[in-house]
Amino acid sequence: MTVGSQVKQTLASLKGAQGTLRLYAVQSQNSEAITAYQEAIFVTGSIIRDLEDRVKLLEFEEPQYKGN
Repeated sequence: MTVGSQVKQTLASLKGAQGTLRLYAVQSQNSEAITAYQEAIFVTGSIIRDLEDRVKLLEFEEPQYKGN
């Protein structure tokens, strides 16, 4: 597995985890839990943006990773 595909796989997994956190936040009745989920959503969002930037850089520097 190439570096590019590993980063993309990690990005996809993280987006899935963020979706699960959103679902938990909506379903939760506990305000402390909702706050914790929202903080985790914010943090994962930041990481997702960083990884998306990394994917763009990888695709620019290594064209063979583009579209994989």
